[in-house]
Amino acid sequence: MTDRYQAVLLFGAPGAGKGTQGSLLGKIPGYFHMSTGDMFRSLDKHSELGKVFFDYSSKGELVPDEVTVALWHQYVHAQSLLGIFKPVTDLLILDGIPRTAAQTGLMDQYIDVLGVIHLVANDRDEMVKRLSRRAMQQKRVDDAREEVVRNRLDVYDRETKPVLDHYDTALVHDIDAIGSPGAVLGKILQVLAPIHEKNFPNSLEN
Repeated sequence: MTDRYQAVLLFGAPGAGKGTQGSLLGKIPGYFHMSTGDMFRSLDKHSELGKVFFDYSSKGELVPDEVTVALWHQYVHAQSLLGIFKPVTDLLILDGIPRTAAQTGLMDQYIDVLGVIHLVANDRDEMVKRLSRRAMQQKRVDDAREEVVRNRLDVYDRETKPVLDHYDTALVHDIDAIGSPGAVLGKILQVLAPIHEKNFPNSLEN
């Protein structure tokens, strides 16, 4: 196994369909989708790192970047040992990490970033409609308020730019997120398929 996992980062503003696209990609052979949400849900509360995480979260405090990255490394290594994630043939699709400029530096020792998929939705009004509709479906009334939704989108823009700036612009691929899930997936695969074939030539024999 290589020293660092070969990975592509998946970024997208709230409502851009990042979760949907990550889930679809994870069903395609040769792609392993890993979201921080899945990681936290599977966390063992009795493990050393688990206790640290729940100590912070139970107080409503932000988990330090070092702890988050350590949790991620423990989780992805476990998936590899279990044979669920196969680093030799699988391109790792990371969803939700790194989320801060500090995390990008910490993650560099573990991953070789081959590309960054940035789901872009320039139609802000359409994004507001999407998020408001989803909030109503999930009965999250506060999130359905337009001013709250627009603030979430503004916060994402401010927090994500420093992360994207960490990587060479040649690695960042802006993908139009407005459209059907299938259409957006097709545009993403136009970027990912060549990356996978170039870096995992042995997988073509399977």
